[in-house]
Amino acid sequence: MQKSNQQFFEGCGKEGKIRCIFLSEFHATAGCKISCQVPPDYVSKDVFDAINVYIIPKPHLQRCILTVNAVDMKIVGYPVGIEDQQKYVRNAFLFNLCFVCDSWARSVHYEPVVKKLSEYLIMMEEENCFLSKVEDNKLKLQHIFETVIRDLNEKKVTTIVEGDTTIYLKIVTHKPDPPIVKDHMVPLLLVDFKNTPLDNWDLTTQQILPYINGINHIARIAAEADVETDLVKSCMQNLAYYGVVQLLPILKYSNVYMCTQNLKNLIQNTSLTAACRKYVALNPDKIPKSPTIQKIFQFYASMSHGVTLRAICQRLCPQNNNIDERKLVIFGLQHKIIRCIHKYPIFTGSVPSGRQKMYTGLLNFDEICCKTGLSPFNIEKDIDKDTNVTVIWK
Repeated sequence: MQKSNQQFFEGCGKEGKIRCIFLSEFHATAGCKISCQVPPDYVSKDVFDAINVYIIPKPHLQRCILTVNAVDMKIVGYPVGIEDQQKYVRNAFLFNLCFVCDSWARSVHYEPVVKKLSEYLIMMEEENCFLSKVEDNKLKLQHIFETVIRDLNEKKVTTIVEGDTTIYLKIVTHKPDPPIVKDHMVPLLLVDFKNTPLDNWDLTTQQILPYINGINHIARIAAEADVETDLVKSCMQNLAYYGVVQLLPILKYSNVYMCTQNLKNLIQNTSLTAACRKYVALNPDKIPKSPTIQKIFQFYASMSHGVTLRAICQRLCPQNNNIDERKLVIFGLQHKIIRCIHKYPIFTGSVPSGRQKMYTGLLNFDEICCKTGLSPFNIEKDIDKDTNVTVIWK
């Protein structure tokens, strides 16, 4: 059995390869056993004996997807019981087709494949006892498992032909729920889609696309494109779900940013370094064409709690080094090199009135500005005068 990668952990969301496929059955005399496994002995007899109660479970768990995470493996199965008093010694044939992944790997996208392949094997068993006479068909079953592992790991799709029957299997990646889009969020069109012809988009996207520049927030885009805000939100939510746009906070010189642990990637990843130097250049035609990575790194490393973007620009003068500070911030947010520290006002008095009702600690300055139409300076001035309001940064 191979050891899983120690840098990952259960729930990290990373997808892993199928490490093994095995067929387990409840034999009339030998009890629970693995009758076919590819690659051989990936799941040892000792390991299987420790977990077989979950592989061939009680009848009420049959025809349900079961996932067992134990002994550094994640096993996804679909236990089945086929009843037939004349055909089987114990009046039923119990089996379970299982996919084995690393313990940290996300496995939900394998569940439909496991179920569909199990249903295929059920059909073959009912027609010609393909599984209960596995000794006669072991080579065929091994070939099926080898094909499934190879094709699904490499191409995420496979075709199995056995006799007159054919089955198509495909892994469909399950995306997380679409993000909640708010008025103050700033959509950024990702590089892969910038050269897409305008005619390829739907009518709403065509109308708002010219205003998506990584600077304009949702409310401004709706106003400038003359489109209902809710319609723009729905459009942005759909584009974000499919990875066409990324939602960023509003870029302001009064913002405070902090670098993250991903800053090291800027030095270690040469392709990220080249992309950053090209993207943040103030004047690409200037000689040298790209700013140095040392100056870019210095700018990011200067971002810390309590230091505004304006203060950093005044100290480092990025434009003198052919650096566009706005593009630098956008690139940093996009690649999670930096994050924005937001301010959340909280009313600590007894009975709030007016704008104080918005100071709940749930709305940050950007959201309040979008809702009220006031500038951050006016909000800040209003809060400074109110002794019942406290501001937290997070």
